[in-house]
Amino acid sequence: MKHYGDQMLEAKFEKLFKKLVNSKSIHECTMHIENANGDFNWNMGYGGRTIDSPMFLASVTKLFTTTCILNLKIQGKLAFEDNLSKYFSSEIIKGVHIYKGVDYSNDLTVGNLLFQNTGFPDVFSVGKYPLHKKMVYEDFTATLEDYVKIAKDNKKLFAPGSVGKAHYSDLNFEMMGKIIEKLENSSLHEAFKKYVFDPLELKNTYLPENEKDFIPNVYYKNIKMKCYKTIRSIPASGGGISTSNDTMKFLKAFFGGKLFEKGIFNELRKFATIQYGYPLAQYGGGFMRLNISGIGTMFKCKGEMIGHIGMTGTYAYYYPEKDLYFVGDYNQFATPSRTFTIPLNLAKIVSNY
Repeated sequence: MKHYGDQMLEAKFEKLFKKLVNSKSIHECTMHIENANGDFNWNMGYGGRTIDSPMFLASVTKLFTTTCILNLKIQGKLAFEDNLSKYFSSEIIKGVHIYKGVDYSNDLTVGNLLFQNTGFPDVFSVGKYPLHKKMVYEDFTATLEDYVKIAKDNKKLFAPGSVGKAHYSDLNFEMMGKIIEKLENSSLHEAFKKYVFDPLELKNTYLPENEKDFIPNVYYKNIKMKCYKTIRSIPASGGGISTSNDTMKFLKAFFGGKLFEKGIFNELRKFATIQYGYPLAQYGGGFMRLNISGIGTMFKCKGEMIGHIGMTGTYAYYYPEKDLYFVGDYNQFATPSRTFTIPLNLAKIVSNY
């Protein structure tokens, strides 16, 4: 598809958007589609939201963390093979990864974190009262030490570095956030400014660091979640605030080679299926992949979508097959599966163009 200004195509985008916002659970929503050079730009908003409204990025923030890690690698300040004991105290590392009676704690590497290949449990989803449920009703602060304790107290999934294995865990990225702060000798927000916000002139994107920094509402069904402390507790894995316009600009730069050497993607394209979005969702080196060719989509699409999703309803994907970028947010913590189905439906719409 070379020409996107097709009214029938745009009508299909609008139909999908209106179907989404007709759901009683959707209070506000944006959908934003562009091609690489920007001569096609389609977007819609609902509930007072526009592509310039602040939105909670949730785990799309992980792409910022990935950008910092890649720049530090390119500068020679870290290597994927670095053991975590180089960056963390013995109190953190000791006993953090025991699998089937074998202690792998000293074998963990930066690369294991980036590829979600540590075997750590998802620290927000385990336990009798998991953090992802707690944050719906409570606003709490947690530290890296708290997340590490959860990992120590719960079953590990596999030995770190196991070939073809991945398990999504926010702990992996929170640990990378601390590595970035240590190597940059700055806050993570300042590192994000250095490697992402300032180079791209993102004026409306930031990490909230104190009570004065604005954090948009997040919905769980009809509940406005008061999780401001919690969001500030997950800066590297999910604490970012942005707009659709800023996120679109970032997504193009991330996959277009404007933030780091594009050739490094050759090292990052080692994918393994994760527990969310099965069987389409995979994780590589710091970003997600939806394998949309084949039986998973009933052969209605070709290729892949690469980017990230946030479990509160945010998605940011590049579809190389059609050279299109999809950014959106439906702000509903109760239905995270839509962060997979909406982009897939968009890919199906454009598959015949």
